[in-house]
Amino acid sequence: MKMYYLCGVALAALTMPAAAGAQSTGSVDFDNEIVVTAITSRDVGGVVVPDTSKAKAVLTQEFIQRQVPGQTVNDIINQLPGVSFQNNDPFGSAGGKMFIRGFDNSRISQTFDGIPLNDSGNYALYSNQQLDPELIEQVNVNLGSTDVDSPTAAASGSTVNYRTRLPSEDFGVKLVGSAGDFSFFRIFGMVDTGTFTPWGTRAFFSASSATNDTVYGSGRINKKQFNGRLYQPIGSNGDFVSIAGHWNVNRNNFFGSVPLRLDADRVVGPNSSNRFPVTKDERFYEITPCQVDVAQPGVADTPNSCGTVFDNRFNPSDTGNIRISSRFTLADGLVLTVDPSYQSVKANGGGTVTGFEYAYINEPGSPTFNSRNPVTGPNGLFGYIGGKPYAGIDLNGDGDLLDQVSLLAPSQTRTKRYGVIASLRYDISDAHSVRLAYSYDRARHRQTGQVGYLQRDGKPVSVFPVDDPIADLNGHVLQKRDRLSYAILNQVSGEYRGRFFDGGLIVTAGLRMPFFKRDLNNFCSTTSDTGFVDCFGDNAADAAAYAAANPNFQGPQQRVLKYDKPLPNVGLTYNISSQVSLFGNYSKGLQVPGTDNLYNAFFFPANTPSARPVPESTDNFDLGVRYRSGRVQAQLSGWYTKYQNRLAAAYDPETDRTLYRNLGTVDKYGVDGSIAYSPVRDLTVYVFGSYLKSKIKDDVLVGEVGGVKTYLPTGGKRESGAPEYTFGGRIQGSLGPLELGVQAKRTGRRWVNDQNTPVYQTIGGVRTEVYGATAPAYTLVDIDARLPLGFLGLNDTTYLQFNVTNLFDKLYVGGFDGTMDNGKITNAQIGAPRTFIGTLVVGF
Repeated sequence: MKMYYLCGVALAALTMPAAAGAQSTGSVDFDNEIVVTAITSRDVGGVVVPDTSKAKAVLTQEFIQRQVPGQTVNDIINQLPGVSFQNNDPFGSAGGKMFIRGFDNSRISQTFDGIPLNDSGNYALYSNQQLDPELIEQVNVNLGSTDVDSPTAAASGSTVNYRTRLPSEDFGVKLVGSAGDFSFFRIFGMVDTGTFTPWGTRAFFSASSATNDTVYGSGRINKKQFNGRLYQPIGSNGDFVSIAGHWNVNRNNFFGSVPLRLDADRVVGPNSSNRFPVTKDERFYEITPCQVDVAQPGVADTPNSCGTVFDNRFNPSDTGNIRISSRFTLADGLVLTVDPSYQSVKANGGGTVTGFEYAYINEPGSPTFNSRNPVTGPNGLFGYIGGKPYAGIDLNGDGDLLDQVSLLAPSQTRTKRYGVIASLRYDISDAHSVRLAYSYDRARHRQTGQVGYLQRDGKPVSVFPVDDPIADLNGHVLQKRDRLSYAILNQVSGEYRGRFFDGGLIVTAGLRMPFFKRDLNNFCSTTSDTGFVDCFGDNAADAAAYAAANPNFQGPQQRVLKYDKPLPNVGLTYNISSQVSLFGNYSKGLQVPGTDNLYNAFFFPANTPSARPVPESTDNFDLGVRYRSGRVQAQLSGWYTKYQNRLAAAYDPETDRTLYRNLGTVDKYGVDGSIAYSPVRDLTVYVFGSYLKSKIKDDVLVGEVGGVKTYLPTGGKRESGAPEYTFGGRIQGSLGPLELGVQAKRTGRRWVNDQNTPVYQTIGGVRTEVYGATAPAYTLVDIDARLPLGFLGLNDTTYLQFNVTNLFDKLYVGGFDGTMDNGKITNAQIGAPRTFIGTLVVGF
């Protein structure tokens, strides 16, 4: 029995999909305790359904490398049931919107070798900052619950975990060159050192560079990435120490996000006065080249619109991390794993603002712009007031102080994040194991909004104005926000796994106990509950004068909030036969309010209930059946999720703010399924599908005036944003030396607002329907072809590959944030058009 168990562990260590769903080294180690066999752990066309109590799915390198080179992993998992991802471009360097079982980006915990990738402030996922796909050993998706040691404040439901490949024991080189539509060009290179010490040390190093024109508008994307991993095995029982590094530099501008409205008298474009395209040709709107307003001495200049269009806004990012993984056998059946990490983020997104060379007049009843002089004293203030910077200096160099000038004003974020996940596993017997885990995550989240200069063509002088910000007459930095947050997690967890009836029944039970702390410091005055602030930096005198005239505003302050809640999970797997199993799982999820929502609440006095947004919680249930063999990987599951305090968010690109709404209690349920079948060696057929039903239980309170409450009719309606259903599949086969693949996916309709009614606007005094209740369903078809070049005398790792995405050039509505109010217009991405990519891969 013991020998059989050890053989199973060794085999599991060699077959990474067996550890599917695991994110930390401790989770991998604990999952590897399950005895596996070569036939059931084998992928079918790169698809695996692991035999666990949770509904999970895995894609391996075999599947990943058939997709577009450089593509974000979040687009690749779009071929799994329950997942819906709308990519902003065909190459993975721009961004996108993802749902899993109706959980959106901010509710999905994504990890990279165990470290959390969600933004520590708003929990967003940035799909253009993911690892080069050539380096991803496998990606696994937990469709409805988290792991017991998940170090996340975000996941009320699903997780996406991917792991970096191990360095090879043999020396090797891989070179990838790709070119395609929209001037796409990408190169990737990787070197494996092979084993280079007597102790088995090995490493790999890689670098990539990708550029392309934005598919809409007139921007340009540049992306560079550098990776490396050093791996040191210890002994022969699977112990090791690994250190890896990652650095990603992305320079891109926004594009293709337009108002989701179809007014006939409007033109297609990205500003709030424009609309969505109705024909394929309309997608390719033009952004007219421009110059900023010419400065004229002695004239009260006003800015033109140059550089202010949404498509002119830059979205730069520098992100990196260092990851250490380790496993140590302390005694027979006693294993310690420790995974420390460090992450760094420097990024911004946002637009422009009109800056004033003169002062803000702080007098009740006075017009804001009643002076064109550098007023000082108690009534003349400098700072970022009413959403505008007042500088008191010559901003355009014309020698006067009379002007209004267009300036760059992005939302800057800098994050330094430290974390560790430690786990201790103990095998009570061959059939019973326990583990204790501790997770720590500390993020210093600095959010500012410094102002910078624009060039003559409206482009930034520097995409990071935080490096050289504009200061006012008194030397105080002008910025639209100024806050410092510490997001701190201390978490303990425990898990038990037992095998009964000769391994036929596997029971798991765990408890995750997180202790969240949010230390929030707002150095600006909060003027509304939707995120508006007035900022004076360290200009204490002007801040005090402004506060005296505006007593209803909340001044700079610090608040410390704490959240903790026990999160149990329990599951079972019952093996009816060696190939068929039943599984079931219950888990509780939690999402702590994000920083934007918490800072918006600074408008309310600290001792009121409105000053403390409540966390969102979920109860998640899975029940399903699997069939696994060397030729078939199949799974069918039904699920149910109950939300409490369902918090919904929508980003407004025009004001660069995120608006929140509490939908209260929401019920969701659905079904997911997939089958991967390989009847013969050279043919694989894969099909998948999902259905989602959600129900908002009550009408939502949106206001109260004079004791009269106002509700929106949301009771009994579906949530907006997520598709009702998805289904698709892939066929892959060989015709002689040529390998062909065709994949298709249909995404069902998505409700635009939580009232499930058409969108209305008042036009010319008449309430007019400007868009329907749903974004229509759409179908995308992709093809890929690979030609190994062995017939030329080259090795098997050298080949040509061709990819075509959106083969039939379907016009469709891409990702969007749903709204609650049917009178609000949301912005939506225009789906990426048909795109051709050719690739040469050389390995030796």
